[in-house]
Amino acid sequence: MAFKFEQLKVWQLAMDLGEEMDSLAEQFHKKGEFNLKQQIRRAADSVALNISEGSTGLSNAEQKRFLRIANRSALEVVTCLHKARRRNYIDEKTFLKQYNNCEILVKMLQSFILKISD
Repeated sequence: MAFKFEQLKVWQLAMDLGEEMDSLAEQFHKKGEFNLKQQIRRAADSVALNISEGSTGLSNAEQKRFLRIANRSALEVVTCLHKARRRNYIDEKTFLKQYNNCEILVKMLQSFILKISD
């Protein structure tokens, strides 16, 4: 792998999240759910995109800024999951699995942010 972010476990999990949310969004078959489908996809993809963008040799403060954006995007995915569950687009088992994946990712992002010194 040519880029340092590709070796980060947090980036790899974020990439997995993007693919999982893309597949999950395809299950939102209800009429009028285009907005939630697109939102969960954009938010999930934003996590990995911001991790990689923040790794471009910028200052620690700048890298933290991108990691914080990634963290907010992961939390946005959590809210989309809640909305999907409340609207019965996903079942409880699917919700809990993806919710737990997001929780792990958010904790990793927060730890990474704390680890980077200014």
